[in-house]
Amino acid sequence: MISLAPAPFLRSAIALLATFSLVAGEGVRIDSVRPGPNGVVLEWFPGAGDDRYLVQRRATWGEDLWLTPRGATPWPQTATSWVDTQARQDPAAFYRVVSVPPLPRGQIVSSVPTQRIPKGDVQALLALMGVPMVPGFDVQVVKVIYPTPDAHGLRNDASGLILLPVGASNSVPMMTYQHGTLIQKSDAPSVSTTSLEFLVGVVFASTGYIAVLPDYLGLGDSAGFHPYHHAASEATAAVDILRAAREYCVEAQITWNRQLFVCGYSQGGHAAAALQRELEEYHEDEFTITASALMAGAYDLSGVTANDLLSDRPQPNPYYFAYLLAAYQEVYRYAPGLAEILSAPYDTTLPPLLDGKTGSSAINAAMPAQPWRTLKPEVLAAFKTNPRHPLRLALADNDLIHWTPRAPTRLYHCSGDLDVPPLNSRVARDQFVARGANVDLIDPQPGANHGDCALPALLAAKQWFDSLKQ
Repeated sequence: MISLAPAPFLRSAIALLATFSLVAGEGVRIDSVRPGPNGVVLEWFPGAGDDRYLVQRRATWGEDLWLTPRGATPWPQTATSWVDTQARQDPAAFYRVVSVPPLPRGQIVSSVPTQRIPKGDVQALLALMGVPMVPGFDVQVVKVIYPTPDAHGLRNDASGLILLPVGASNSVPMMTYQHGTLIQKSDAPSVSTTSLEFLVGVVFASTGYIAVLPDYLGLGDSAGFHPYHHAASEATAAVDILRAAREYCVEAQITWNRQLFVCGYSQGGHAAAALQRELEEYHEDEFTITASALMAGAYDLSGVTANDLLSDRPQPNPYYFAYLLAAYQEVYRYAPGLAEILSAPYDTTLPPLLDGKTGSSAINAAMPAQPWRTLKPEVLAAFKTNPRHPLRLALADNDLIHWTPRAPTRLYHCSGDLDVPPLNSRVARDQFVARGANVDLIDPQPGANHGDCALPALLAAKQWFDSLKQ
């Protein structure tokens, strides 16, 4: 059910329009849109049952995207009023309220212990990698399924892992790791147990942490296309697996000491930042972050990342661009279809490869080194010149530089990274510090590329977490 209304303060022609609805039969209906002391106040009559609501806005009636701005409460919300605190800086001409069915966020649908890894095996693997670390515990791996909202606020049952230190006698901290870019559903941590992503959780658990690894929506057992670099659903999927982990630990009689460490690498750096923002703005009554390590993430998507993708620099992994185009088309519907914005032959060759089964190397082989060459000339020209191009609005909707971290936060990024430009982290650091945040930027291995930086960054983050661990 959807109800729409014009904002009352922008232009007299719009202000004189009556509120109207686009709902079939009975449902949510906007009551008023009025200026308030802290922004625009939107109020509506509730829909049926226990529906939840998403407020969306756009600057013009027919051109811009419907975006879901952040409010005082997390989405989807139960209240029937909402304050747009950003309206004075970014005026919106139209609002709509979307009602969605309620869902039991973060409850465990299923939990299955899959394997127990002896600490001796972990020690042997670490020795093989040249990592001087001594595990203290066997690791119990548990796969969980839990409900969480998708990018449109509807239920999707997501999957992930909880890894436990077996025999820990005292209360232990919890950490959550957000993994890097995966384009094949079967590469998710809960499915693939041979990847570095899975090993991160094993190492943390073997050294006395409850390790929580979400697969993300659309990966692992979760239905649909993965909303790649969609900050809101990255955050909600991570919040809800933390809730599931908290519930499982009670059932398994594992005592969590309330410390929470957040980290992620590559896409996981972006996802970890989204999670940190979500927890600190909405859920500090449930989770207080002890420390956060954001590693090699594309935090400035609409600025640094977009400019780099539009440059003539050959990209090591052009498939990132195709993945982003496809994901944002699924979330925002910024074009009639993905094929409609691609030039020949990519309009026919690329979309079938983005099926969740094809590997990144095959997609890279099907793309030019400058991925913008896959776009139609007129689409590329509009993207370059129009600051309100729908794709630019989608990218800006997922920037993670316009907020203020509260917990101690470190950004890790190697200077030789050609996949995710290090300027992303410098811009984020400068924005955070300007807002008064306690944030450091660290180069864990100067000159290292994106792949070679992962292990040094993770080890540095773990050393920092260990120094704070109780």
